[in-house]
Amino acid sequence: LGCELTASTKSYTFQVDEEDDSEHILALSVVCLTDGAKDECNVVEVIGRNHENQEIAVPVANLKLSCQPLLSLDNFKLQPPVTFRLAAGSGPVHLAGWHRIVHREDASFEEDDDLSEEEEEELLPIKPAKK
Repeated sequence: LGCELTASTKSYTFQVDEEDDSEHILALSVVCLTDGAKDECNVVEVIGRNHENQEIAVPVANLKLSCQPLLSLDNFKLQPPVTFRLAAGSGPVHLAGWHRIVHREDASFEEDDDLSEEEEEELLPIKPAKK
């Protein structure tokens, strides 16, 4: 995942094919102001759906060039579809993270030496869960 929110592009939606029966995990790692940002409050919110399928918006970052230009979110996990929106400020704000697809056959957590190169590369950015 990588996107930039600005005064002209205030939102970015990450969605997956609804017919895909794989589990999708989206994790947000870093939100930061980039070149050209003004010293103003830039509020980034995440819009998703709760367990009752109601739309909810939650602010995840309030960045200001002079005091908080970058925020590490430690791989904040989200369930697609999700929209990132610049609720205040003009940016530019860059969002970085990763997307993982867990195929149904991968869900057994058994060792499988028959993984293709593409599947191995897809699994590389995933860090083990913290205990």
